[in-house]
Amino acid sequence: MYAYRMAYDGRPFHGFQRQPDVSTVEDALLDGLAHLGVVSREDDVPTGYSAAGRTDAGVSAIGQTIAFSGPDWLTPQVLNGALPDSVHAWARAEVPESFHARYDAILRVYTYRLLADRLDEGLTRQALSTLSGVHDFRHLTSDTARTRRVVHIDVTRNDRWLCIEVAAPGFARQQVRRIVGVASAIGAGEVPLDRIGRLLSAEPLPGHLNVAPAPPEPLCLRHVRYGDVDFAVDSDAMQRMQAYLKTEAGAAATRSRSFEQAYDWLNHG
Repeated sequence: MYAYRMAYDGRPFHGFQRQPDVSTVEDALLDGLAHLGVVSREDDVPTGYSAAGRTDAGVSAIGQTIAFSGPDWLTPQVLNGALPDSVHAWARAEVPESFHARYDAILRVYTYRLLADRLDEGLTRQALSTLSGVHDFRHLTSDTARTRRVVHIDVTRNDRWLCIEVAAPGFARQQVRRIVGVASAIGAGEVPLDRIGRLLSAEPLPGHLNVAPAPPEPLCLRHVRYGDVDFAVDSDAMQRMQAYLKTEAGAAATRSRSFEQAYDWLNHG
């Protein structure tokens, strides 16, 4: 039985988990396993299959983890040969047959980048500090059970960006995006800081006090930690992934600069 570290660009997909009639990361993965003969049909899953998380539509990952009983020859590089360019396996570890990628995870780390230019950085940091800790996040998720969670939030500044890292043993649905959405709205002056008290209370929340989740694209599942699992990085697979990321980063920088120039032209004539 093997566990694989997976990275993917979430933009082309409707989330990780397989769904009918839409393209997902799990679809691409299982299609690839069928193409390689690891499973007999595209709608089959291999024995012992599990995944660490179910990221939303548009959310990316570099630390997603999957596990299943597969052949020894199925290295990350071989698996990548049957996957689209936006999905990459980059490391592998041999694990016990009882291993479960979701239930054996002891920590998950998500990152989110906010453009700081139009935010009050002090207020944004204060909001995130208040949201860090042990709270009932029932008003910051669509889940109705297991909403009491412990999270640790760290914020650093990198040029024009606030880099937000949210770590916890597990997360409720949309929890990270809603945390960032609240902090962003407070930093932008759209929501008062004391709204957090209402959002973290057990009392029913009127609909007009809800805060929308932040957009999914800047969110990334960065790491999933396990106790005694030793992943071996596949250098060829890592180079392939890095090449893809470099190409996409260059394309994004070009688009961003084009929009900035258009704004300047319209603003200054």
